[in-house]
Amino acid sequence: MNQGKLRKVFPGGNTCEGFYSFYDYIIEPDATRIFVVKGGPGVGKSTFMRKIGEAMLAKGYDVEYHCCSSDNGSLDAVVIPAIKVALIDGTAPHIVDPKNPGAVDEIIHLGDYWDEAKMRAHKKDIIKVNARIGRLFRIAYSALREAKVIREEWESYVSECMNEAQVNKAMANLLENMFKGVAPRYDRPAKTRHLFATAITPDGIITGHVESLLQDVHQLYAISGEPGSGTPQVLARICELAHDKGLHTEIFHCPFNPKNIDLVIIPELKVAAMNVQPPHTYDPSGLPELTAMKINLSNYIDQNKLADYAHEISSTTYRYQACLDRAVSYIRQAKLTHDKMESFYVPAMNFDAINAKREEILQRILNYATEFPDVIPVAG
Repeated sequence: MNQGKLRKVFPGGNTCEGFYSFYDYIIEPDATRIFVVKGGPGVGKSTFMRKIGEAMLAKGYDVEYHCCSSDNGSLDAVVIPAIKVALIDGTAPHIVDPKNPGAVDEIIHLGDYWDEAKMRAHKKDIIKVNARIGRLFRIAYSALREAKVIREEWESYVSECMNEAQVNKAMANLLENMFKGVAPRYDRPAKTRHLFATAITPDGIITGHVESLLQDVHQLYAISGEPGSGTPQVLARICELAHDKGLHTEIFHCPFNPKNIDLVIIPELKVAAMNVQPPHTYDPSGLPELTAMKINLSNYIDQNKLADYAHEISSTTYRYQACLDRAVSYIRQAKLTHDKMESFYVPAMNFDAINAKREEILQRILNYATEFPDVIPVAG
């Protein structure tokens, strides 16, 4: 039996608006089963979910890993789309509680497997470290808000120098090419799913998950352009037109400003459009079946006019990057402090009991899979 396909996304992000959550889009509310995994740091939530994901991949099921933007090695959720089952970390900052208890959702509380006496022995330390983590994230988000103001200044210089007519023409040509021959679907409502493909993490901006999302895409429209040249607006227009035609879309938002869009995938057309302006660089050669059409909106900038703002743009570029680096530094400190918090929990855990619980949940998931006779894992 062949391995299933693995996709990696981020359901939440550290943004200029603070922690921004798309947790409502991890899986549909009418899922077969949603396991909400609760417990403190270091109790094994991520490992619990990951090992179930690995087992389902080995059995040929496609799986989604929803990665944690604040800890590069952790997962916030695991989804098996074909059988509509998810395991979701339900602890702060992404508080998740059952919406349809019993019928769809249930809580797995890994706190049932810790030694309370050992936990209480570290009560003061846990409270102190928790407060420190909160402070570090507040500083990081403050730096990102400052970066947003600077970036808006940067964008204003570029947008003032754009040839709007040429941008509109380029966008019209792109849309005509992308949706050529696509008949509208009026027999159903269009569905949209919102997530992040990239994230600001303790290791900086992570963009390496994008290739996993493009595995089934045949045509990529790679859109670049300096800040303010209109890339988010072009991607937003693609989303609007896809919605008008009744097509289902996956919309992946900017990890810095979640109001902007960085990647749109239309699975039914096997088409995607992506912001490839650094740091969102992507080399499509890793997927030989993928062809890329490049559109550079910077070609429509009046460079003579923009030259008048060379000093200002140089200043904003430096100040923006400095704020971004400061934010990443504090997110990294928060992660290291969180690791210290885990040291209080790990010795108090009964991991043998947790492993037994994981095997029980895996068997239940495999039983749910029998309810989908038309879903056949990838055959060997």
